[in-house]
Amino acid sequence: MAQPTTSPRQNTLRRNADRNGTEPRPRINNGASTGRSSSPSFNWGTAIDRWFTDQRSTLTLGVLLMGLAVGLLVACVSYLLNGPADQSVVGAAFSEPLAEAATETRNWVGLVGAYVAHAFVFRWFGVGALALPIIVFLAGYKLTFGKELLPLSRTTAALLFSAVWSSLLLGYIVLVTNSAETSSVWCGGIGYELNVALYGLFGWGNLAFIAFLLFAFVVYFFDVRNIKMPDVSALSRPRSPKRPDGTLHTYEESELEAEEEDNEPEPIIPSKAANQDKTTEPAPTYDHTVPVATSTPTADAISQSTGVTLTIKNRDAVFEDSVADPEELGATPAPTFEPDPFEDDDLVALHGLYDPTLDLPQYQYPTNSLLTDYQNSRKASVSDDELTANKEKIENTLRNFGIEIDSIQASIGPTVTLYEIVPAKGVRISKIKSLEDDIALSLSALGIRIIAPMPGMGTIGIEVPNKNREMVSMRSVITSEIFSNSKFDLPIVLGKTISNEIYVADLAKMPHLLMAGATGQGKSVGLNVLLTSLIYKKHPSQLKLVLVDPKKVELTLFNKLERHFLAKLPDSEEPIITDTKKVVNTLNSLCIEMDNRYNLLKDAGCRNLKEYNAKFVKRRLNPDKGHHFLPYIVLIIDELADLMMTAGKEVEQPIARLAQLARAIGIHLVVATQRPSVNVITGLIKANFPARLSFKVTSKIDSRTILDTGGAEQLVGMGDMLLSSNSDIIRLQCPFVDTNEIEDICEFVGNQRGYDDAYSLPEFVGDEGGQSDDKDVDLDNRDPMFDEAARLIVIHQQGSTSLIQRKLKLGYNRAGRLIDQLEAAKIVGAFEGSKARDVLVQDLQHLEEILKRLKE
Repeated sequence: MAQPTTSPRQNTLRRNADRNGTEPRPRINNGASTGRSSSPSFNWGTAIDRWFTDQRSTLTLGVLLMGLAVGLLVACVSYLLNGPADQSVVGAAFSEPLAEAATETRNWVGLVGAYVAHAFVFRWFGVGALALPIIVFLAGYKLTFGKELLPLSRTTAALLFSAVWSSLLLGYIVLVTNSAETSSVWCGGIGYELNVALYGLFGWGNLAFIAFLLFAFVVYFFDVRNIKMPDVSALSRPRSPKRPDGTLHTYEESELEAEEEDNEPEPIIPSKAANQDKTTEPAPTYDHTVPVATSTPTADAISQSTGVTLTIKNRDAVFEDSVADPEELGATPAPTFEPDPFEDDDLVALHGLYDPTLDLPQYQYPTNSLLTDYQNSRKASVSDDELTANKEKIENTLRNFGIEIDSIQASIGPTVTLYEIVPAKGVRISKIKSLEDDIALSLSALGIRIIAPMPGMGTIGIEVPNKNREMVSMRSVITSEIFSNSKFDLPIVLGKTISNEIYVADLAKMPHLLMAGATGQGKSVGLNVLLTSLIYKKHPSQLKLVLVDPKKVELTLFNKLERHFLAKLPDSEEPIITDTKKVVNTLNSLCIEMDNRYNLLKDAGCRNLKEYNAKFVKRRLNPDKGHHFLPYIVLIIDELADLMMTAGKEVEQPIARLAQLARAIGIHLVVATQRPSVNVITGLIKANFPARLSFKVTSKIDSRTILDTGGAEQLVGMGDMLLSSNSDIIRLQCPFVDTNEIEDICEFVGNQRGYDDAYSLPEFVGDEGGQSDDKDVDLDNRDPMFDEAARLIVIHQQGSTSLIQRKLKLGYNRAGRLIDQLEAAKIVGAFEGSKARDVLVQDLQHLEEILKRLKE
């Protein structure tokens, strides 16, 4: 990318501006303009956004609202009791001295409480004003604790309606009893004045109008569509309680009674379960369990075992012997299999589609104002005279070597200008390609690149660097329509093409990306651009990043994203992985995560992550069986060469395994290196990275190593790059994102409420922690869950570490130690590679005898 130079005087002016506290001119960092703007204006929009996303601000505002709600409630209750006595005080509050008015008021919250309650109670809603402090309290509770005590939107609508409707009803009573002077405080001004108007129009029919308002509200609020089967559940429906005999009491018994008249027997179908509204809490953490029934498909058994209320049509026809044969009724008999509640669309009808973003319901995506707007940045400018002169030089150079051309056209890009020529008939393309250096000499260019022929164009392209290059800002590509409207699973913006089109790719389709480039050519900036693209488009529940930075300084800016986007090992303190041993453990942990995900896909009958998540969103997978929403995981390694030098095969093998298999389950790799030699990018790694991106490299050998063709050594640097994808080579200018922009984005995200910790990867124990300890197992120091694990293994007759890990919700290390102790106790057999261990105990009675002996 273009990076203008600066003079010593400009640097002096900038330093003086810093000392004076003014906004400096655009800073120069390695030759790149990085300033915000030349104007010293303060960005109020960004400041306000940061204030509302700061956890301290939301906590303070939440506690303030709850305190105000309590005060408002006390003031309103006091006014209902002492209102008539305080009306004269409120009326004269601004005409009398404050001390006298304060002593005369009888409101428990003083003169302010009397004045506020007078407005809400006497002038507006009367008793209905008590709904207002409840709304304020619920809003403060949500800001303070990050979750809803009751569904805020539905509760607010219900309380506001109840305030107005109760005011109307009490106003009608006050009007017809002629007690306005003594009781108008109970109905409020709204209720009384509206009833005066309505009573004059409808008389006694006014009461019918008020009743109809209540009926219309119930119909729309509870979505009542059939007057025979109204859904009159509360704001948040409680779980079905159990009867004294232990059976599950359902809230649909009235439906069973109403449908007994139906003569057509139908199969047992799951109905709407009594559950809380999904907006009352963030997305489920899967700690709850929904047991799977194993008994016969009776109504009580299925309801009790699955937690799903059942609606059974024609109960007698299904369960009574005196009923006629279903074939005589013209219907098929009820099936004998047990329905799985997680295979029925009624769950979606009741709860809606599962929304993973409810884990962080208040999360806000980064705003465009966090990125620098380079409105005055230099554009690529190639005059018509320069274009004409270059065309003539190209034609003359080719003519000097006996090559005639029929036509030549130019396309101006941000970094280079593409001249497309159509050679005359009989001209060999290889002859033109051999004149690359001669054409560069005649144009006085830094270096040109000849594309012969242009794919699908029937022309030969000559790329000539521009003297005045355009800097492609990150803001210009992030705010572009093609990126904003992108529907890709993992959209990443890579830059602008020669034709000035913004190039957006899908990392999920690549599916892995190999990057190379010499020092100072824009490789680290390219990684920052990739990460920024993902952060701007994905919610933290949908994406997790594993960042490996052997250089320890390039990716440290993303530390603040730990509780939102980052993933790490459970025992790791730093979210950015820099130690080589931890890198090896992390890569192997990702392999375990990959295997676990494939097991989930196998159980779900899905071929890839997208199908699995779509099925889970439609609530067709049982969380009790270990299923949960799977986020994409992107592994980014900033310097592969250093890892290959220090770890070698320990790094190469897990990277190759992930590259071969991980694409289907949503794990994608971005690997970068400064030295794309064959001992760093080995054949095993290279074969599984079909998408490769190269900035300028030092030699044609390096270019062939990374791209399988030359050309990367002829790039002009500073973000100029070649992308090889699907056997096509595309020249791009990488956008520029400055360090202070990355800091602002990470601060904006990091200040918001996040998860309790980073996303935990599976535990992994290397050779130093596992195999050497296997020989000596002390059964006197057994794990507290040894007995439970032994019973689990015997019941399932499967000696598997993953079974213990999944069923008992343990980490990989602890589950492995339990298996070792079970082996020492002769409950499971020895390790046999990828096969599950043999279970040596066949029944629970024998197992209990073994456990008893161990306790003696």
